[in-house]
Amino acid sequence: MGKIKVTFHPEIEGLCVIEPQVFGDERGYFTETYNLNDMAENGLHMVFVQDNQSMSCKGVLRGLHFQKQFPQGKLVRVIKGRVFDVAVDLRKNSKTFGKHFGVELSAENKKQFYVPPGFAHGFYVLSDIAEFCYKCTDFYHPGDEGGIMWNDPDLGIVWPEMDSEPLLSAKDRVQMSFREFKDSFGGFRL
Repeated sequence: MGKIKVTFHPEIEGLCVIEPQVFGDERGYFTETYNLNDMAENGLHMVFVQDNQSMSCKGVLRGLHFQKQFPQGKLVRVIKGRVFDVAVDLRKNSKTFGKHFGVELSAENKKQFYVPPGFAHGFYVLSDIAEFCYKCTDFYHPGDEGGIMWNDPDLGIVWPEMDSEPLLSAKDRVQMSFREFKDSFGGFRL
């Protein structure tokens, strides 16, 4: 029996939260953050080709990002601090096209979130700082990035603990609306 608990989203196919088993005592803890056999035992057969890590300050919102021609699946987790992480279904033929799901990820809860190819992804930093790690199923391709506005009313994402405008990159201030995405791309066929 594996050392992870996988909870699949009841409505949005492909999304799942992964909780590793943590072994702790007065000295600290140990956990396996990834095990190919445990993933396969739970029906997860993705292959990762790249690991990334970022650090962000409180109030930073990164996203909602997607890849146009080379969609990536991402297994994301937080190793310091906490974030609210969101995935939006952009798969054209999905019955949940345009629906989203969010989950809090933190160093304390050690949860991981798998976001399959064909989703927009973003996160909002809730702690003073957050270190965010993610495994990707495809390599980074410069010029292949797209994005949807974090506060698009058609998506209706409720970002917790947001008292003021988030800190955004220049590109995230001018992302397209969900409606523009539908008009331009129509959604991803996967």
